[in-house]
Amino acid sequence: MSLKIYTKTGDKGNTSLIGGTKVPKSHLRIEAYGTVDELNSYVGLCRDLITDAPARELLQTVQDRLFVVGAALACDPEKEPKMKIPDLKEEDVNALELSIDKMNEAIPPMKNFILPGGHPTISQLHIARCVCRRAERCCVRLELENHEVEPIILQYLNRLSDYLFVLARYEHHLTGVAEIAWKPRG
Repeated sequence: MSLKIYTKTGDKGNTSLIGGTKVPKSHLRIEAYGTVDELNSYVGLCRDLITDAPARELLQTVQDRLFVVGAALACDPEKEPKMKIPDLKEEDVNALELSIDKMNEAIPPMKNFILPGGHPTISQLHIARCVCRRAERCCVRLELENHEVEPIILQYLNRLSDYLFVLARYEHHLTGVAEIAWKPRG
């Protein structure tokens, strides 16, 4: 027998956290892990578009880690979950930093702000970066409202948005598409 996708328990605008606590679907914790889920979908799209094998591999790892982030955010911090929730590790942040540093060595230094775009893959990477920043802001708000967010989650999302920015610049380099410099008026 297969598991039903629909349960009808959320039809009135409520859902349950891991641990059983019912909250409205508008709760900031739901917004946070929903935004991480949206980010994961964009990262998957970027992974499908990118041709660089190491980047594709790391993006798949990122998707796995975003599931970890979503699971952690879906837990009621007041209750012990009945199942083991995987956790992020410092090595996950280090992997992003290592990749950022490696890509930065291959691209020219940034001399001005750049406009997102120039190629569909690059544009999608910038959208993923923006969604990542939104997920980070949701988690910061959650933490500020005393809803306990593990510091490693904030660190990982912050570094991931940096990674996505540098990956977009690296894609410019790989595709030969020139970056579009922002030219302010005046």
